[in-house]
Amino acid sequence: MLRVLLPLRFVMLVASLGAALGALVMFWLGAMKTWSALKVAFTGGETRASIASVMGATDAYLFGVVLVIFAYAITFGFVIELAPGERERLPDWMRVDGVADLKRILVEVILVYLIVDFATDVADTESHLDWHTLVMPASVLLIAAALRLLAHERAAKPAHARPVDVGR
Repeated sequence: MLRVLLPLRFVMLVASLGAALGALVMFWLGAMKTWSALKVAFTGGETRASIASVMGATDAYLFGVVLVIFAYAITFGFVIELAPGERERLPDWMRVDGVADLKRILVEVILVYLIVDFATDVADTESHLDWHTLVMPASVLLIAAALRLLAHERAAKPAHARPVDVGR
């Protein structure tokens, strides 16, 4: 059993480090977009271009935060074994009990990202918006409704009837 767990932990560690590296890339891109917005704002450029750059930077920063949350959740959920007292001191978003929790966290942060991405797209659009613009918010609404239904379904089942989460 120990021989199987070591490679799995190594794979999860690689996934966690990959997510952290991706977060650093997104923070760098956000900083570059912020710098671009500052240059446009201080050189008397178009206000709309500056706003679009700031919204794009916010989008990049938010996705970086999503990746940081994901990296921490993988690390403290699957790689590092903490004592129960230490685990209780962690924030709720860092306490992952299995793959189901990790998936829920991922869907929640993706929803927030999609909302910010939609706002960025609206701010970046120079023409009038048409009905195609409603695809993103409709998708967000459907994903949020599905997440809500899954949360109710999981809470309604007694603990012994819930499927076993083999993520650990």
